[in-house]
Parts: sequence; C-alpha cells; structure tokens
Amino acid sequence: MELGLQLGYWGAQPPANGPELVTAAEAAGFDAVFAAESWGSDAFTPLSWWGSATERVRLGTSVVQISGRTPTNCAMHALTLDHLSGGRHILGLGVSGPQVVEGWYGQPFAKPLARTREYVSIIRDVLARKEPVTSAGPHYPLPYSGEGATGLGKPLKPITHPLRSDIPIWLGAEGPKNVALTAEIADGWLAIYYSPRLAPMYNEWLDEGFARPGARRTREDFEIAATCQVVVTDDKAATIAGMKPVTALYVGGMGAPELNFHAQVYRRMGYGEVVDEVTELFRSGRKDEAAAAIPDEMVTETMIVGNHDEVRAGVKRWEDAGVTMLLVSCRDAEHVQSLAHVVLG
Repeated sequence: MELGLQLGYWGAQPPANGPELVTAAEAAGFDAVFAAESWGSDAFTPLSWWGSATERVRLGTSVVQISGRTPTNCAMHALTLDHLSGGRHILGLGVSGPQVVEGWYGQPFAKPLARTREYVSIIRDVLARKEPVTSAGPHYPLPYSGEGATGLGKPLKPITHPLRSDIPIWLGAEGPKNVALTAEIADGWLAIYYSPRLAPMYNEWLDEGFARPGARRTREDFEIAATCQVVVTDDKAATIAGMKPVTALYVGGMGAPELNFHAQVYRRMGYGEVVDEVTELFRSGRKDEAAAAIPDEMVTETMIVGNHDEVRAGVKRWEDAGVTMLLVSCRDAEHVQSLAHVVLG
C-alpha cells in the first residue's frame, strides 16, 4: 500500500503549513502529494510552488475540473509541471457537477462521459506531439469552425517538447459508467467514498472497462487511489462523531438535491433512507440533526479508524480489495509521520 498526501483545495485562506506537510510527506516515504480545486484556489499552482522543495514524490491533481480549461490548455499545464518536476506529474481529471460547471464556468454539463473521452484523447495527442492536433469534436473541435469563427484557425503542435509523451492520467469517477470509462482510457482511478465491502461491484465496473478494445491498462498495472481518512486512536466513538457533520454535508448539502453524486454513492452502499433523511434535514437548516442521523457504520465504511493494530488490519483489508494508494489528509508533520509509521511500517 502506498500513501498519498491530499492537500485538497483552499478555504477562505491558504493553509499555513502546506510546505511543512509536503516536506514531511516526502521525508516519511509518501509516494505522492495531491492538490485539488473547487471554485477558489487552483490545483496546479500549489504543486508547482510547494513541490519545488521536493525531489522524489509524485505531484498529482485530484482533481482539476475539465470544464475549467480547454484540453489543450490543460495539456500545457501538465507538460509544464512535468518538466519542472523532472517527470513526476500525475494529471488527475474530473467532471465536477452541474452547479459548478454551469454556475461557475458557464459551460454545459451534459454528456460528461463523452466530454471526458474527447478531452483525454486531445491531451494525449498534444503530449505525443506527433502531428498538429485536430479534433472532429463535437465538444472540443480543433480548429474551431463554429459560430463566430474567422476560418483562420490552424492545427498546431506544442512549441515545448513534453518531457514525457505519456503523462499518467487518472480520473475521478463515482458511478458505474464513469468507472468503466476510467478503466478503459486512464492510467488510474481516483476513488472517493470507496468501500472495501463493495469491491466486487467496483471490480465488475473496472473489468468492463479493461475488456474494451483498445483499453490502455490491465488490472495489474492500473492504480487505484482511494480517499480515506486514517485515524489512529483509542477513542473511536469521538472520531466517528467528529466525522458525521462532514458526511452530512457531502450527502445532504453538496450538489443539487435532485443530482448529488456523493449521495448516489451512499445509496449504492445501501443507505438510501438515511440519505433521504439527511438531505431533508440539512437543506432545511437542521445541520446538527442531519449529522446525528448518520449511523456510525456509514462513516466507518469509507475510513480506517482504531488503535494501531486495528488500523493495520484495516489497511490490509483495503489493499486486499484492490486499492493501491490511500489518499490521506494530515493536520501537521507529526500526523504525517505517525500515519507513515502505521501504514508503511
């Protein structure tokens, strides 16, 4: 099992200890450091700035939103960071949701799978740098020839030769069709709210993608990085209680009531009635009641909590389920070191 440090996206202010966490993660043997974005900070800049003090860890985005950049622009970011890091970049992509895509980026959310397939294909063509990049579309036509076009658009190759012509692309995916697409066209899966109990279901989705003609990877060389809170403690009850407000937020308050991808994940786990109750409570402003309605097992499904031995057993359970990397959030350097000691040995 490998460890990845999840820096996430910034709140109202940048985290004060970002450089400390990144340096500690490399020293402790973490395999990678990831940064995210939502509608505030971006994912690439922290990796470039804080990652400049590292020499070994991979630097990944988990995730950048495909509606925020054209595929060629995203490829420019990726090839630049890959050069600056000496070939350590992982490009993690995701579609986000309609509230962000249409409300923040002003782009249509429709056909997320088709858009993802086309987006990834163009990025790979840019990085391969074999010929000027063209695309028939329909989502990202190159050159553009639609309404308002001058007719002067010219197919281009990147001026800068990529350090690697095949930078790893990982996709954030939650539903069956997205996960199957990930196994088909990507090099890794960024899984959120992963439950080892549902590994047989995930494996069916993955195997569908691996079996498609032209699939890039097999299960043997495909990476699965799952977001997972790992807490070493003798007071499991307090830790679980502290996580319930966060679970309630994502289940009941994220996205639109009629389309919340996180809520759909928990429905697949069998918590449909709880999701309905939490959503109703949360959106009526009764957030404390929403958190109280979350059962303990709904929290522990997607995290590893307990004493040293229990955590080690939990990590083994996730590894046996197919996860190759745990993406963990840490408070400080001491937390980084303690997780490395327990998980990596």
